[in-house]
Amino acid sequence: MSTVRSSRLAGFGHSVPARRVDNAEIEARLGLEPGWIARRTGIRARRWVEEDDTLSGLAAKAGEAALEDAGISRDRIALTLLATSTPDHLLPPSAPLLAHRLGLANSGAIDLAGACSGFLYALTLADGFVRTRGKPVLVVAANILSRRINPAERASAVLFADAAGAVVVAPSDDPDKGLIGVDLASDGSGYDLITIPAGGSSRPFTSCMRAEDVLMTMRDGREVFVRAVEMMSACATRALADAGLGPADVSRFVPHQANVRIFDAVCDNLGIDPSRTVRTIEEHGNSSAATIPLSLSLAHKAKSFLPGEKVLLTAAGAGMTGGAVLLSI
Repeated sequence: MSTVRSSRLAGFGHSVPARRVDNAEIEARLGLEPGWIARRTGIRARRWVEEDDTLSGLAAKAGEAALEDAGISRDRIALTLLATSTPDHLLPPSAPLLAHRLGLANSGAIDLAGACSGFLYALTLADGFVRTRGKPVLVVAANILSRRINPAERASAVLFADAAGAVVVAPSDDPDKGLIGVDLASDGSGYDLITIPAGGSSRPFTSCMRAEDVLMTMRDGREVFVRAVEMMSACATRALADAGLGPADVSRFVPHQANVRIFDAVCDNLGIDPSRTVRTIEEHGNSSAATIPLSLSLAHKAKSFLPGEKVLLTAAGAGMTGGAVLLSI
């Protein structure tokens, strides 16, 4: 029996709702001048779900696409990881329902609440599982953030979207494949910068609660910007160093699509040519943890990843929590 030395990304998939919401609709509601959102964020449109759509349903479509792309038998998938901040319910977790929908009868399943960096944490855990157990893992990141937006709060109302992205992580006997550089970080001093105030055990639901108490709020957008740029830049620098590589070795840069100004600043800090940055924010907005696997799937569809490509991923978000992963395709 051969020893599993590393993992590889064997399949990519994504799913976005059909409903396209242009900036003009949001700008009119908030009383913003035409073009304000695009100038500040780089977003021109985003996708929002319909009333009867579910998180597990959106995630299943992305997972289905990744499994088909991988061509791996479903009975071989040993673990399903779902990175989400908007599960179907607070309890039970949504991952077992996702695995059931996909017919993954031999798979364990768990939700991971890592906000915008959740996919990177899930990918890192999947890599470790594949290396130790030698069995494939399905990683899905999905969010329905349109149901958590406070429509009266400009800072968050202009950004957030709904989407799902997925990858299949499979065993490889090539030590030069897979996750060759990883750095994860957190800074709890920024814990309250982006929050949904109520619904957790410290402030449970009550009948007299205001509607905005269960919607997303961003306390200080400028502080979020500064901290995100700093965390993403530092994590990416350390992930590259972990692999013994530099910015010139990066084939494609896939940052969390939070705001075009954030990832342009990170790109500049790292010294990566902007032409190598994968950009999906213009049409898809910010779907938190889903943006990176969505971007990977869209990039692969537009121009297939080639063996030997080095792909750098980085994210930061609520918590604050962040990280970076360097992939060797």
